[in-house]
Amino acid sequence: MSGKFDFKVIKKLAKELRNNSTESEKLFWKELRGRRLSGYKFLRQHPIIYKGNLTRYNFFIADYYCDQKKTIIELDGPIHESSEDYDEFRDRELAEIGLCVIRIRNEELKNMKKVLERIVNIFHQIPDYK
Repeated sequence: MSGKFDFKVIKKLAKELRNNSTESEKLFWKELRGRRLSGYKFLRQHPIIYKGNLTRYNFFIADYYCDQKKTIIELDGPIHESSEDYDEFRDRELAEIGLCVIRIRNEELKNMKKVLERIVNIFHQIPDYK
């Protein structure tokens, strides 16, 4: 990178994450893709760039992102047990730019119907952004 903002690097990282999805991520994506959840469109491993300029940028890659509701859904596997401080920091940063974060533990996916109902209930409380 020549010191300038290079979105290609972020896109490549997001693509690598999509290509190396966990089993939980694959299972959950089957429920979201193609507007299967109440007609909402989701993007998988979607880069969120904020507080950036031509030489410096901050970004997170959201597991799942719904632009209509400005909401990120994060699946939390075992790695998140040791990264609670970082997850809290990340959620605060995202809230500052107007994004809602829903965290779902992998084990919650055993009751997929309940997880999906929870998401839809939260979405009913959030205005649409178009």
